[in-house]
Amino acid sequence: VDMPPAVVMNGNAGHDQAEEAESKQDGSGDADPSDDANEQEVIVIQDTGFTVKIQAPGTEPFDLQVSPQEMVQEIHQVLMDREDTCHRTCFSLQLDGNVLDNFAELKSIEGLQEGSLLKVVEEPYTVREARIHVRHIRDLLKSLDPSDSYNGVDCNSLSFLSVFTDGDLGDSGKRKKKGSELEQIDCTPPEHILPGSKDRPLVPLQPQNKDWKPLQCLKVLTMSGWNPPPGNRKMHGDLMYLFIVTVEERHVSITASTHLTAYRSTTYTFNPKPANPSFLSHSLVELLSQISPAFKKNFTALQKKRVQRHPFERIATPFQVYSWTAPQIDHAMDCVRAEDAYTSRLGYEEHIPGQTRDWNEELQTTRELARKNLPERLLRERAIFKVHSDFAAAATRGAMAVIDGNVMAINPGEETRMQMFIWNNIFFSLGFDVRDHYKELGGDAAAHAAPTNDLNGVRAYGAVDVEGLYTLGTVVVDYRGYRVTAQSIIPGILEREQEQSVIYGSIDFGKTVMSHPKYLELLEKTSRPLKVQRHAVLNEKDSAVELCSSVECKGIIGNDGRHYILDLLRTFPPDLNFLPVEGEELSPESQKQGFPRQHRHRLACLRQELIEAFVEHRYLLFMKMAALQLMQQKANKESKTAALPESITAETVSDSKPAAAPEASEAGKEADETIPGLAQAKELAESLATDDGSDPKSREVVLNACKAVGSISNTSFDIRFNPDIFSPGVRFPEDSAEDIQKQKQLLKDAAAFLVSCQIPSLIKDCLDHTALPMDGATMTEALHQRGINVRYLGNVLEFVDKMPAKPQLEHVYRIGITELITRCTKHIFKTYLQGVELSALSAAVSHFLNCFLSSFPDAVAHLPADELVSRKKNKKRRNRVPGGGDNTAWASLTPSELWKNIASEALRYYHFTLQCESVDQAVEKYGLQKITLLREISVKAGIQILIKEYNFDSRHKPAFTEEDILNIFPVVKHVNPKASDAFHFFQSGQAKVQQGFLKEGCELINEALNLFNNVYGAMHVEICACLRLLARLNYIIGDHPEALSNQQKAVLMSERVLGIEHPNTIQEYMHLALYCFANGQLSTALKLLYRARYLMLMVCGEDHPEMALLDSNIGLVLHGVMEYDLSLRFLENALSINSKYHGPRSLKVALSHHLVARVYESKAEFRSALQHEKEGYTIYKNQVTPPSHSRRFEPPLVQLCHQAAGFTAPSMASVLEQLNIINGIIFIPLSQKDLENLKAEVQRRQQLQDSGKIEEQQEDGQLALDDKIPVDD
Repeated sequence: VDMPPAVVMNGNAGHDQAEEAESKQDGSGDADPSDDANEQEVIVIQDTGFTVKIQAPGTEPFDLQVSPQEMVQEIHQVLMDREDTCHRTCFSLQLDGNVLDNFAELKSIEGLQEGSLLKVVEEPYTVREARIHVRHIRDLLKSLDPSDSYNGVDCNSLSFLSVFTDGDLGDSGKRKKKGSELEQIDCTPPEHILPGSKDRPLVPLQPQNKDWKPLQCLKVLTMSGWNPPPGNRKMHGDLMYLFIVTVEERHVSITASTHLTAYRSTTYTFNPKPANPSFLSHSLVELLSQISPAFKKNFTALQKKRVQRHPFERIATPFQVYSWTAPQIDHAMDCVRAEDAYTSRLGYEEHIPGQTRDWNEELQTTRELARKNLPERLLRERAIFKVHSDFAAAATRGAMAVIDGNVMAINPGEETRMQMFIWNNIFFSLGFDVRDHYKELGGDAAAHAAPTNDLNGVRAYGAVDVEGLYTLGTVVVDYRGYRVTAQSIIPGILEREQEQSVIYGSIDFGKTVMSHPKYLELLEKTSRPLKVQRHAVLNEKDSAVELCSSVECKGIIGNDGRHYILDLLRTFPPDLNFLPVEGEELSPESQKQGFPRQHRHRLACLRQELIEAFVEHRYLLFMKMAALQLMQQKANKESKTAALPESITAETVSDSKPAAAPEASEAGKEADETIPGLAQAKELAESLATDDGSDPKSREVVLNACKAVGSISNTSFDIRFNPDIFSPGVRFPEDSAEDIQKQKQLLKDAAAFLVSCQIPSLIKDCLDHTALPMDGATMTEALHQRGINVRYLGNVLEFVDKMPAKPQLEHVYRIGITELITRCTKHIFKTYLQGVELSALSAAVSHFLNCFLSSFPDAVAHLPADELVSRKKNKKRRNRVPGGGDNTAWASLTPSELWKNIASEALRYYHFTLQCESVDQAVEKYGLQKITLLREISVKAGIQILIKEYNFDSRHKPAFTEEDILNIFPVVKHVNPKASDAFHFFQSGQAKVQQGFLKEGCELINEALNLFNNVYGAMHVEICACLRLLARLNYIIGDHPEALSNQQKAVLMSERVLGIEHPNTIQEYMHLALYCFANGQLSTALKLLYRARYLMLMVCGEDHPEMALLDSNIGLVLHGVMEYDLSLRFLENALSINSKYHGPRSLKVALSHHLVARVYESKAEFRSALQHEKEGYTIYKNQVTPPSHSRRFEPPLVQLCHQAAGFTAPSMASVLEQLNIINGIIFIPLSQKDLENLKAEVQRRQQLQDSGKIEEQQEDGQLALDDKIPVDD
């Protein structure tokens, strides 16, 4: 039996990874070892795979491809997933009668070679094996049931692609060739997808998947109430009892002993004798198939369907993705789920002896693994990633248990806010300011911000990865209005007081400070990458103490002898724009924007991305200053030319090498443009470096440049920050006063750099569409990439508001306002929820959403009936609610009060004035959509609502009832460990592709994909990007089926790991549609485009530059299938959006005119066609200066007039060509005849003229010409 083709990923012998994604990660890829050996150490990880024969009881022997690194256990996994052997779990594999060790690698087994026969031998059950068997059978029965995805458990998540492609794309192309019979395609989209429709329904978000109508195999499968077996039966080998009700209503009791037997017990009488006729079998499936014909039939059908699904629809994701909508699901009886809930599942699935896992030991041991060569690094990164994703899952489960009240506190006597918890070897604390720890810094607000700052610190130190320095596993969970920090536990820390353990840093914010030589040595290694300056502070005895981190950062040596650092909340320097300090003046750029501003806590710090950008900016400045001085010196000693030969060559170089600047050099632009190019500056710097300082002149040059940019060293460029500046309670020695002054200035400069460079550069990127935010998350990401904290959102919006080009930034403004409103609402919702009892949760959430979104003016909350009765009793046992307060206060919230609070929160937190007092005013004034607001608040607050149509605008009844709130999910923040080697391959592949070496690029990207699979398993955001790029390359090289297959994986993966309506997923759908069209699957292409348009309408509305691209795509495909009127609706909408966002004179608009003209031409409406063609022509003529080109535009016009006689439908090839052009994929034109090629030519001139700023494709890459192609970032 062959593996289904979908399973073999990029030609590696990857088995289907459904059951245990992590078990199978060494895909043996097809990289060519000689590839690029000079650029990078490419060690061949793949030994060649070989084939073994497997013989299982009752089946024919079949071949299985394996690779030498695999463990025997991985073959077990494959067999447990195959259709014909999936019902066996308790077996051993034998080679020539010898049992193979489960944990042995195949290459270490003697006599195992190509063609060996492995026998599957059934083994007697133990209690553990019997439980595993029942659990596995239950998983098989549930394999098509989406309820785990809706409930957000076991890393399941939703995917709807198969609904639109009717199964697997690869085959469907062969099955239904629709070249000639265009008539059968029904192209009319649903009403709400058409341009101009105001209706935004919610139900189509989750289309009905016909596979999900479950085939019922059994009515009940559960542990029997007779468990555990009594002693006398235990002596007969009884392990456990199961109770089953078949579809035919037959009640069966089953004994698990060494085999499974049906026995006679009924619900009320225990009779362990075998039933008559007796059934005996080693597998539950075989036993039930004998007892129940319906089971046999349906189970077989179910497994067939299960195996047909694309593996990416069922492999677990590394981190849980939650869905904010779900249908009403029937709650079915499920013994395993019930058992899991009550045993809190501790260590059950972990298959590890000793039950609970020692998380700290696992996290630190994986860090200590060797990392000298590629295979070692891959093993290490894979282990780190696996432990991290397991830890994140366990921490999330624990945090929910803590807030739900299911975990006993370790200090139960204290009031609830102060309680701390330990569960499953993880330490949990609540985000409140207990013991006035943060009193100086902003109390509870600071205690709420500290965990995320700390997490950013953990992430930064983890990325630097210094050997011997350890951080804690840290996960921050927001759930039901509480913030819980989950941390792994330092061995021995619980036995002693904190005062005794800390040997480095301070436990009281700098009053007492200690240092330790080993810590200084370790932290010194992080100083340069993290830009932290080594500095001295005074302790309580007024003596200076050396530190290489902020004072809060504590060093503790655990009982395991490891050096841990914790409390990394001030790893990065403070943000002075939000930290008013007595007697300190900010720079004029900041003051002009109204800074410094009061923030609700004093922990506001700059982001790592900002520090990097700032240092990069300063480096450019440094180079230019040095260059300028050297130029002057050179002019002074023109006679002694020999002294600096480099600078002379540099003169001639500067033109041929325009700035080879690093990416972040955006900001260096305002420096005087007359300064010579960077290439020169670099050479000058090199010439300085080669001088060993013997030349006093060049030393002076460097000294001056260093002083000017605030470098901490006088002999080389080196900028670092002292994170303790402006920390209350920290004092510095006298002798470092000058240094401190310098550091203060540096901080002011960095704060000014954020407002004067980074925010404008973000807006500029939005204007030329290199940054294209579509929703709150992508907006936040765009801010963060440039180092702008979200607390600057109000500033960004004001900046946009004052721009003369504001109409072209309307989408950014609208998304920003939506984000601002929903974030303020989230802040309010958080405290609102803290006062709600568990029994009133759904009533409270639905009431809140009514106040937020419903036009109904007097939303009234429904208190649960028992709530009114129990209020008196509750006074005594109120301590379950960590916030205290009146538990029904939430019911008195009104819409007008909530919107007043939102406006005042916007003013207080973002210093932004919202001009609206109700949701309808907000919608009216800012052009928002209620459905978008609902999505944003649900995602941010972890609310899951019932999927149905909500009437937000009714003034007579509220939109939500308590039945509409299905669940509250945690919002989880954690570290994402990276696959560094894979990422380097990916980047060098991208670079190759951009230089035009497609084949080499393709090989590198394939190799990267292999390494990613090795580290992350099959599912990950970065693999998604890899597949997308690979698909694009396949497409350009002309391998359409391969492009289709890779892009299909990218879409599935994006749906699963990012969410079904994430902006990235929408883009993946668009790419897939293009490849489908190229493959001749027109109706599928249209369905995918319509899906993308629906999702986009919901996420950001119609008025968005990306919508123009989508509509051009739809219009072109419709043109291709001769739906001319429909096509015009989309193309004319695209034309108007392009005109709005790119300005009426842009080449995009000219292209839109041309596309519209083509459709009019096909309709034989030549006057309109001519009109549009002329307008497009005028734009080209004005844009492209040399007149010779615009003259070449005339033939099409003449041609048009000739064609007025007889018109034809467009050929598919011409439609495809246009599709490629608007999607930014341009092949090298072969003939110079028709207009399209002409346009490519015109655009090329245009591009040379202003270096690629005009045709921004969705991929913000370069314009694709002469086999350069755009590449995703």
